[in-house]
Amino acid sequence: MIIRPFAAARPISHLLRRTHKPTPTLLTQIRTLTQADIDDPGMNGGYPNPPAQKRQFLDPYADWWDKQERRNFGEPVHEDHDILGVFSPHEYTHFSPQKGLVLMGAFVGVVLGLCGLVRLYYPDRPAVERTFEGGLDRELGGVGAVLAPSHEEA
Repeated sequence: MIIRPFAAARPISHLLRRTHKPTPTLLTQIRTLTQADIDDPGMNGGYPNPPAQKRQFLDPYADWWDKQERRNFGEPVHEDHDILGVFSPHEYTHFSPQKGLVLMGAFVGVVLGLCGLVRLYYPDRPAVERTFEGGLDRELGGVGAVLAPSHEEA
C-alpha cells in the first residue's frame, strides 16, 4: 500500500485551479497582401501549373516516356496530381445516369413480371382443406370442456 500515502499527501483540487490568467489577444495578426502574393498568386514559387486533366482520359497508346503514368520526361505535374493521376479512382463513363435508371427500371419490371407469371400459373393446393360439421367444438371436448393448464399456471 505505498500508493495511499502519496494520494493522501496532495489533494486533487490543486489541479482544478487556474494558475495563470489568459492574455488578451491583440489584433496584430491581420493579414495584408505583400508584393510576393501579388507576383505569385498561386503561392507555389512560380511553378507552372498545367490544366487539370485526368490521366485516365489521355491516349494510352501515345508515345509516353512513362507509359504507366502517361507522362513525358520533364512535364510539370499538376498540384492535384494525387486526384488526377492514373492511380486515382476512375470516373465511370460507360453509362449516363439516365441510361442507368432506364436499365434498373427494366430489371425491376422484368423481375416483377416474372413474379406475376409464376403467381398466375402456380398450381393450387393439391388437396382440399378438411372441414368439420359445426367446427371442432365436439372434437375438442365441447363447450364445457376443461382447458389444459398453460405453462404460466403450472
